[in-house]
Amino acid sequence: MTKRWKQRPPGSTWGDWGDDDELGRINLLTPEKVMQGVREVEAGISFCLSLPLDFPGGTALNQRRHPPVLSPTEDMRGNAGTFYNVHMSQMEEWGDARYVDVWTDDVVTLSLQYSTQWDSLAHVGAEFDADGDGIEEAVYYNGYRAGADLVGPEPDAAGDGGRHRCFARHLGLEHMAYTGVQGRGVLIDLAHHLGHDWRGVDLKTLEEIMAADHVVVEPGDMLVLHTGFATEVLNWNREPDPVKIHTMCTYLDARDESLLQWISDSQISALVADNYAVEGLIGRDRDQSRHSFLPIHHLCLFKLGVPLGEMWYLHELAAWLREHGRSRFLLTAPPLRLPGAVGCPLTPVATV
Repeated sequence: MTKRWKQRPPGSTWGDWGDDDELGRINLLTPEKVMQGVREVEAGISFCLSLPLDFPGGTALNQRRHPPVLSPTEDMRGNAGTFYNVHMSQMEEWGDARYVDVWTDDVVTLSLQYSTQWDSLAHVGAEFDADGDGIEEAVYYNGYRAGADLVGPEPDAAGDGGRHRCFARHLGLEHMAYTGVQGRGVLIDLAHHLGHDWRGVDLKTLEEIMAADHVVVEPGDMLVLHTGFATEVLNWNREPDPVKIHTMCTYLDARDESLLQWISDSQISALVADNYAVEGLIGRDRDQSRHSFLPIHHLCLFKLGVPLGEMWYLHELAAWLREHGRSRFLLTAPPLRLPGAVGCPLTPVATV
């Protein structure tokens, strides 16, 4: 029994790393696991696994997530959007000083899940009877509560023109950032075997590809799926096809119960793909039972404590690994240490 729940979801890892755990299977990135990743470094070559963070471009992929907007900060008199290429010698505040400096300072408005990102354990919860009293509550991983541990929206105390604040008091990505998120990555090259057709990948297909490429996934590994999606996005140069972007490349078939069980049994510490959501958003739902909209999100984020990486850029890494007959590498992928963030952009690095 823990402080926040009397019963946990079947098959979950709630409480496995303590009553107050906020990391889930990131706890499996032990010093031994880091050393396994380090031992994969043979060539000393590093690959950037992030798209430019203003990709895919526009809002065709998700109407709620907008491209980042860069602008200058305010100047020393509070004039908004002016502190750019400022000649210090010309600023009245400094009198007759003859400084040579020219300064620029900027600010960004950024949707944290627009491009290459981590989904935290605070991203998806569920209605679940954690108290064992027959009444379902809105809870997240390890029993953290909506409204108490994840707060918002609520009026900003500063009264800044109607803005509202939200804050993950628990399960925010700052905890994951503090660990460094470093260990062994293992890549499965779906694109090489299946091309860029829009189709789900069940466990049978996944295991056939792993066997063909001699891919072995062990507990604590960060599993990385190359579908080719981010490569197509990059080729569009910020002008994505609004129809094709929703119907291209492979995704994990969350309707395959054996695949869900494999994810659970594998003990992977993180699940990453270069596509939009790792699993597929496949349209009209014909299931009349009560169930999750995104079963892999539900399994990984709510039950297992496995963070999801989405929209990573894997093209060059996948090509190099295939050329050299490899699938493993050192992966370093901490999110921003931004307290309370539910999702977060990052620049992952693979070293081979």
